[in-house]
Amino acid sequence: VQLQASGGGWVQAGGSLRLSCAASGRTMVINTMGWFRQAPGKEREFVAGINFSGGQTAEADSVKGRFTISRNNAKNTVYLQMNNLEPEDTAVYCCAATSVAYKGFVVTAHLRYNYWGQGTLVTVSS
Repeated sequence: VQLQASGGGWVQAGGSLRLSCAASGRTMVINTMGWFRQAPGKEREFVAGINFSGGQTAEADSVKGRFTISRNNAKNTVYLQMNNLEPEDTAVYCCAATSVAYKGFVVTAHLRYNYWGQGTLVTVSS
């Protein structure tokens, strides 16, 4: 499985960006997909995740109400709509996927994700 993220860039505080992550290869094994981010000097943190059907999502408290994750299984793509961006959102954003079906919840621990894409940089200026 290969994951290709895109959509990062520079934006002023209060602006919006939409990240996309397209999966290719053995996409039939993909279950939950998620987004993580890592800011300079900080640890990687979970941002949002979505189960296979799209019926369950999870978001970090820091982005709730501002970021929305969605997916289109026909296109093997997961999206992260980011609104009302803040300078604290500046980071490299990576998409990830797991082949394990976690029933009843969206996994948030990065160790549970076994496929990773390259990062896309999001810079929010004040």
